[in-house]
Amino acid sequence: MLQPIALLCIILAGYLFKRRGLFGQRDYRVLQVALFDLVLPGAIVYSFARNPHDISLLWLSAFGFIVAFIPVATIFLSTRRTPVAQRAFLMLNGSGLNIGCFCFPVVQVFLGTQAVVPAAMFDIGNCIMVAAGTNVMTQTLLHIEPGKPLTRSDSPTMSFTPPTDRDARRLHRRALRRTVLRGFVGSVPFDTYVVMIALTAAGISLPGWLTDLFAPFANANALVSMLMVGMLMDLPESRADVVAVLRVLAWRLPFALLFAWCAWTLLPFDATVREATMMCCLAPIAVFSTLFTDEVLGNARLAGFSLSVTAVISLGLMTGAHQLIAAGVL
Repeated sequence: MLQPIALLCIILAGYLFKRRGLFGQRDYRVLQVALFDLVLPGAIVYSFARNPHDISLLWLSAFGFIVAFIPVATIFLSTRRTPVAQRAFLMLNGSGLNIGCFCFPVVQVFLGTQAVVPAAMFDIGNCIMVAAGTNVMTQTLLHIEPGKPLTRSDSPTMSFTPPTDRDARRLHRRALRRTVLRGFVGSVPFDTYVVMIALTAAGISLPGWLTDLFAPFANANALVSMLMVGMLMDLPESRADVVAVLRVLAWRLPFALLFAWCAWTLLPFDATVREATMMCCLAPIAVFSTLFTDEVLGNARLAGFSLSVTAVISLGLMTGAHQLIAAGVL
């Protein structure tokens, strides 16, 4: 039980350091670059290279995509009479899972480094939505103009009118394709997944000395990830912000519990793989959601608070699920 308490303490330390001025309001972006472009890719390589893996685990990638896709589609279909800004916030934060930055260190603490492999395979499907898919769906389905936050428009509850001219539509589609491609190719963790899966499929193993070079990155993942979550934490500014976060929780928690139950009872894998996948389903909001919320709504503060709240809840759910499995209740 000491491990989850240690993770919570790191989150709290990040928040308190920012409150006391030791970290600036935007300093989390420094850790964000280090995490996404250095620490997390290194942890992925180390996990794949050090632990047994089976290409059949790609079924977890399909499951991860379904888990990330269904909530955002359901939210869109169920909120047709809701203002566009509220719909965008729900779609961006009510779906998608924080696997690399949050779930990796948690499953590593509870289940060992071998459990990071199924979590990574799950994250491949999740990453398709989190890295670009959810943002593209939100902007396309809600007709939000790319690159222009709704809060800067004349009416934040209105969206822009899609172009009707043939040439304008063609240019719009071309810009959308570039945005999607940039979202995937520009994601170093996603590119690392692709490379490691290709090596796995080809039966190529990394030499031991090269694998050892990535060990420090794997060891640093928990500290850097949890510290960044704490730096993203901020208190809501108004009652409307509290209501917005509660709406996000009202969508996320039922889906999380449903998919976690499906992972544990329906997936045809051993107990360790199923438990790791179940924990992935209980993961909090992805850091990408905070970035996209800032781009679409200009409100990274509220998205960061939502991430922090779901991180604490998720840690409690993961700990509880692990204890129930260890006690033989599940």
